[in-house]
Amino acid sequence: MPGQRSRAPLDRLLADPTRRGRITHVQQVPARRGRRAPWPSWAPAELVERLTAAGVEAPWEHQVRAAELAHAGRSVIIATGTASGKSLAYLLPSIAAVHTDPAVPSPRLPEASAVSETEAAPAATGAGSDEAHLTASTSPKQDAPHVDGVAVPAPRATRATGRSRSRTAQRGRGVGEGTVLYLSPTKALAADQLRAVRALHLPRVRAATYDGDTPWDERGWVRQHANYVLTNPDMLHRSILPGHSRWSSFLRRLRYVVIDEAHGYRGVFGSHVAQIIRRLRRVCARYGASPTFILASATTSEPATAATRLTGLDVVAVGDDTSPRGPATFALWEPPLTDLRGEQGAPVRRTATAEAADLLADLVVEDVQTLAFVRSRRGAESVALGAKRALEEAAPELTGRVAAYRAGYLPEERRALERSLRSRELVGLASTNALELGVDVSGLDAVLVCGWPGTRASLWQQAGRAGRSGQAALAVLVARDDPLDTYLVHHPEAIFGTPVEATVLDPDNPYVLGPHLCAAAAEIPLTDADLDLFGPTTADLLPDLVRRGMLRRRPAGWFWTRRDNPADLADIRGAGGTPVQVVELATGRLLGTVDESSAHTTVHDGAVYLHQGESFVVQTLDLDDSVALVEAADPDYSTTARDVTDIRIVEELRSTPWGEARLHYGTVEVTHQVVAYQMRRLQTGEMIGEKPLDLPPRTLRTRAVWWTLSADQVDALGDLDLAGAAHAAEHASIGLLPLFATCDRWDIGGVSTAVHPDTGLLTVFVYDGHEGGAGFAERGYRDARAWLTATRDAIASCECDSGCPSCIQSPKCGNGNDPLDKQGALTLLAELLPTP
Repeated sequence: MPGQRSRAPLDRLLADPTRRGRITHVQQVPARRGRRAPWPSWAPAELVERLTAAGVEAPWEHQVRAAELAHAGRSVIIATGTASGKSLAYLLPSIAAVHTDPAVPSPRLPEASAVSETEAAPAATGAGSDEAHLTASTSPKQDAPHVDGVAVPAPRATRATGRSRSRTAQRGRGVGEGTVLYLSPTKALAADQLRAVRALHLPRVRAATYDGDTPWDERGWVRQHANYVLTNPDMLHRSILPGHSRWSSFLRRLRYVVIDEAHGYRGVFGSHVAQIIRRLRRVCARYGASPTFILASATTSEPATAATRLTGLDVVAVGDDTSPRGPATFALWEPPLTDLRGEQGAPVRRTATAEAADLLADLVVEDVQTLAFVRSRRGAESVALGAKRALEEAAPELTGRVAAYRAGYLPEERRALERSLRSRELVGLASTNALELGVDVSGLDAVLVCGWPGTRASLWQQAGRAGRSGQAALAVLVARDDPLDTYLVHHPEAIFGTPVEATVLDPDNPYVLGPHLCAAAAEIPLTDADLDLFGPTTADLLPDLVRRGMLRRRPAGWFWTRRDNPADLADIRGAGGTPVQVVELATGRLLGTVDESSAHTTVHDGAVYLHQGESFVVQTLDLDDSVALVEAADPDYSTTARDVTDIRIVEELRSTPWGEARLHYGTVEVTHQVVAYQMRRLQTGEMIGEKPLDLPPRTLRTRAVWWTLSADQVDALGDLDLAGAAHAAEHASIGLLPLFATCDRWDIGGVSTAVHPDTGLLTVFVYDGHEGGAGFAERGYRDARAWLTATRDAIASCECDSGCPSCIQSPKCGNGNDPLDKQGALTLLAELLPTP
């Protein structure tokens, strides 16, 4: 039996007096009253009735404003807070578009699909789609479907007749037999939205997912009969667009494209999706359709600008959140320093994962349903495992109510975990951001954010998972031993008094655009009329693609003439290469997959790999066969890869003088190689050893921001450890850039040197860790004054004497964090920064 809640969640966490000094700030977020608006006159009667029966008396003002704009044919982005009802804003016009004359017969979904996709009735019932929906809605043993956190009851048998039909005939006729395409960044979110749409029991809406988990024998039904298709950019890129002729009926009637969690389309991934959307618009035009785009996003700066860049269309923003909100307590939590010493004798803090595991266990004991967001797959597994270990001592009967959730799990594992969370079989769940993106887990009481998630938008999105039904909520940000985390927990105004970031993406990146031009040419030959659609760099890029034999120029346009699939040229998740399969050596069991680009750092020989609470050690990484063979083990340490990096300036694009110093932005070529890995104690972070690795180097052409000091400035600094000072400034600036660009420190890298061969000067580089660049370095160049000032302040405010992981040490430094000079870094940055 779960424990009974005996106190406020934060009080429970502070029951141990030694913890009270770990809270650096508590922010009380007040409740907010909502503002209603009347239902639009064009809203389908059945939809209004279903929602009214579910307790939705009237929509919020922002929902109606966005819906009205979309219904009028204006592309719109609704950028409001978590649980503000964004889904209703796009459901209203979408359902109106597909809600046709009820006299037209509706094809039925195959029985197997009706059962498996609703995840409601047992397969043995053999129920068709309508019966499966009814079972899901009426059985108390099944998950209750939700729309914006409100359970939607099944319609009574009489609701499909009489008054409903007559009102549909009055309102619905003339709406048109439209279709809707819904895009989400994750399968989990699409499956959740499918449940929400089907829970409405609208007889004319035939909703179905079309993703990698959809059985082959059901895909034909979806193409021919579904009018509300939920998919993801990957499936649109690899299946729907290349096979557009098979989707001609659906595309010809496409009225709306819904892009959910639009703030997640950033960096290289967002740039790829932007080009996929342009390909979609081009194919739709081929069939005479010009769909309206509806984007839903967490609060973000410049939402209309980001949406316009993503879609290539003029998009209007709705950002005034008029939904109610329950009160929330937001605590900033810094783990304590330990007696242990790390590299160069630096003090070591208790790890954020160990701290979060203890907090999660305490909340589970109190029956506070809690979601812990952890930045990495390994971290999510570690937090879940640590919480289970703590519960084994305090409440062993609760260990089965804690689990981990992350990408890389098999589909059936993910679905089972989602069901258990909704039903409260699970009280504690440690997850990567796979559950950040909109999965409806109403009723959560608390959220632990284990380490800064990269952006303020993500922080509020994750924190908003708690209190989604209007109740009071707790959110705790547990700082990692990292410059940015340390800066933020001691500068709460940077979180609570600052707008969220703008989304950064670069659709014109030639490494992104080139593959999509090839894919577009294979779909429909390119012509001069397409140049404006794909962006200003298209005209310069096409001749290069012809020279490389990717395209062939003919009087009618550019054609794809090769035998291979052009969709394989673009790895839209930015991973690159074939995913590496992780296989248990003794049994041949497939545990999961790892992106090829991260295999060198996560499944190298000797790496500790975690899966569903089980620990494994990698015995062999075979890059030729894309497989990592692992054996079960229970080490008391984690592993971290180390690499070395060289950088060469290819082209300077911009530069700005800062007195005698100078700031630069341009193209660079980076060569890096994983050379070793470290082993650290799980609970303390203490380093216990390092072993060499023999892996091939990788070369990356990307964009960078860098700064130089003149020879006279360096001479004036006197007897200063230039290499150590520049190295320390580089590490700290990498740690702080995510405060100004929508990235995290693992998206970027850096190099520093007292004299760089290309400049002849002291130079510090920070570069995008993605081929062609992702826009992060460019944002750093634009906001350099604020970024480097925050870097200087973070170093100065750290309580250590000579440098530690909270200010100038880096967990991925290839030189073992040597040399580093904390005071020298402050001296360099003071010399660099111009006087306002």
